[in-house]
Amino acid sequence: MKQLKLFFAPFIALFLVAATLSSCVVLSTKKYKSLLAKQDSLNTGWNDAQLNNESLEQRIKRLQADTAALNSQLATLNERYTDLDANYAKLRSNSSSEINKLTGDLAKREARLKEVEEVLRKRDEATNQLRAKLQSALLGFTKSGLTVEVKDGKVYVSLTDKLLFPSASIVIDENGKKALTQLAEVLKQQPDINIAVEGHTDSQRISNLGQIKDNWDLSVLRSTSVVRFLTDEQKVESVRMTATGKGQFQPLAENTTAEGRSKNRRIEIVLSPKLDELYNLIKQ
Repeated sequence: MKQLKLFFAPFIALFLVAATLSSCVVLSTKKYKSLLAKQDSLNTGWNDAQLNNESLEQRIKRLQADTAALNSQLATLNERYTDLDANYAKLRSNSSSEINKLTGDLAKREARLKEVEEVLRKRDEATNQLRAKLQSALLGFTKSGLTVEVKDGKVYVSLTDKLLFPSASIVIDENGKKALTQLAEVLKQQPDINIAVEGHTDSQRISNLGQIKDNWDLSVLRSTSVVRFLTDEQKVESVRMTATGKGQFQPLAENTTAEGRSKNRRIEIVLSPKLDELYNLIKQ
């Protein structure tokens, strides 16, 4: 506003001089009209300047309002940024903690897995050693239908019924006792081995066997005969022994031929290392 007053000051002074002169001097019509024209022009300029000044003041107010609004938005954004930065720091801290925890858990699991693998390695090593000892001790009975093999980490000693029992009998014959005696010598040297005796038959129906009703009975009674011989006469620990009868339901061969039925009539002695160490690791 002050600048506008300074701008129009010369024109106002000129106008005042002209007015003064007009009061003292008689002007010609032409000069008088010229001065009136200048006066109109100055008035118009003055009005325009006032309008422009008002327009500028309004724009200044709008700019000031916009500036205040932007400052408010900036403050809000700064607050949000501060919150986000704090949350990010918290998340990063939590993530680091979680990563460290997961890394620790993974390391423990890897260590436990190595322990389990080591136990299984020892089991397999012990199983193979036991198989070798049994094959050596029972070598003389292989021609009579005795086999020794490893399946699923266990040693299976399979003895055909003709090696152990007379036909349709549950009484162990002398040749069978010799084989079981050799087997017992190895078992007594292996206290960490569990022993399961399984009786198996063919599918032929039995008859005229007195107290023996069927193949289930025959398989169970033959199994218990072997267990009693090993525990009572050979002094293998009873707590390590299990007797079961499988009947004709787990054949090795077809029952349609005499050879197949002979393979199916058998006693299987399943030897498995005690896995207490492995079970304890799994429970952890």
